[in-house]
Amino acid sequence: MSGDNLPRVTYSNVGVDFTPVHDKLDGLIPDFKKGLGRAWPNLIGGRADRDGAAYKAASPIDGRLILGEFIEAAPAAVDRAVRAARAAYPAWSALPWPGRVAVLRRAAEILARRKYELGIACLIEVGKSRMEAMGEAEESHDLIAYYCDEMERNQGFTRDMARAFPQEAASVTLRPVGVFAVIAPFNFPLALSVSMIAGALLGGNTVVYKPSPKAGLTGSLLVEALTEAGVPPGVVNLVCGEEAGRLLVDHPGLDGAAFTGSHAVGMEIFRKMAAGPYARPVVVEMGGKNPAYVTAKADLDVAAEGVMRSAFGLQGQKCSACSVAYVEAAVYEPFLRLLAEKTSKLKLGNPERRDVYMGPVIDAEAGGRFESAVAAARRDGNLIAGGARRRGDIFEHGHYVEPTVVGGLPADHALLRDELFLPFVAIAKCDDLGDGLRRGNAVPYGLTAGVYTSDRAELDYFFAQAEAGVLYANRRSGATTGAWPGIQTFCGWKGSGATSKGGLGPFYLPQFMREQSRTIMGS
Repeated sequence: MSGDNLPRVTYSNVGVDFTPVHDKLDGLIPDFKKGLGRAWPNLIGGRADRDGAAYKAASPIDGRLILGEFIEAAPAAVDRAVRAARAAYPAWSALPWPGRVAVLRRAAEILARRKYELGIACLIEVGKSRMEAMGEAEESHDLIAYYCDEMERNQGFTRDMARAFPQEAASVTLRPVGVFAVIAPFNFPLALSVSMIAGALLGGNTVVYKPSPKAGLTGSLLVEALTEAGVPPGVVNLVCGEEAGRLLVDHPGLDGAAFTGSHAVGMEIFRKMAAGPYARPVVVEMGGKNPAYVTAKADLDVAAEGVMRSAFGLQGQKCSACSVAYVEAAVYEPFLRLLAEKTSKLKLGNPERRDVYMGPVIDAEAGGRFESAVAAARRDGNLIAGGARRRGDIFEHGHYVEPTVVGGLPADHALLRDELFLPFVAIAKCDDLGDGLRRGNAVPYGLTAGVYTSDRAELDYFFAQAEAGVLYANRRSGATTGAWPGIQTFCGWKGSGATSKGGLGPFYLPQFMREQSRTIMGS
């Protein structure tokens, strides 16, 4: 499978004719599925490693479809992986930054060439729609290209400083840290893995990579591509399984960690990396509530579509998914009607089909959380749209739940505060934008937020007062979602991050390096 000149898919395409892309996928998906089910070993020090218990992973689309067999890395295997990364570190960190950029640019070219294979893997392994999956595949090679550009723009993050004396030369440079753990989630198994791994490698670090147990296929394909690009043995090591992540963050041989996932796990990693003789760097992104604000001066059709797309794309299983909207009282009822109407038209089903917008949620635990959230909404508020689990046909072999809109909840209700990671959005009435922002800010998260208004003063107020790192205004393609490398950075405030600097932007790479000042006195 290879790249071509067909239209590029991003998360923000609206009104683009992707018929040629769909036509190509129609031919490629059946062939890809024929190759599923093989055994994938871990990779340690450049060699296949099968030390640990084998487990099989199934597609959330249909539990009868086995993606492959993977290895839950044994404690000794995790230790070997860290040691292999440590052994590879001196040579990789000593490679001048242009050499590291050259290797990563080759990796980007390979990912671009294999984008259909990788996109289909994301579709089948996660249950993404075709467009979500192909968007992720496109984003992945764009991420590497952008980070490589940043290394070049900043000359490897080295610059001359002022001189105190004519005979004194001063400079500052960013240096590698050491061995990084990279722990990735299931929902963007390719793009988020690529972002963290590329950031670590370009900074001169070596990596032990642990994908989600639900995403061993894309993780293995990614490591295969990095190996093909010429990443030396031991520079990237792959260990799969749930327990492997816990073993990894407990390992004393780590110098840093990069993680994307839940707030609870992210904070646990942060605390562990801060314990010991000195704090080790942690690059974490930990989710959000991602409120949207709709004022009386909004284009309600644009607002309803933007909220709908952000709430229900990838079944709401995005850390940036809009799961609450504060709507000014004067337009609350018409906005609800529009949102319910648009939601009712979304196609739920097998995302291998070109007309399906929503596939299944990832597993039984997510299905149970959906049922609990719906029960709470029925008890304490009003169910506006959705609320059911689908049964029959393919729905019997996956966890398919309807896109759900609720309203009328008490102001302090948990469904207005907690991250759900589901196709579930709560709509709350507010007095005005200030009232909405006060309530939307009163949560532990601060990842994304969006506003809909035609009033410049309201827009300026939103930008000044919204407590989030990623802000959008009047976006039909997504109220709170759709960041792209080099265009929107992806940075979490408060409980959504640890550094308030995010991926996809110019301040990401320095988090994987440490500053060193150098002064040389001449004769």
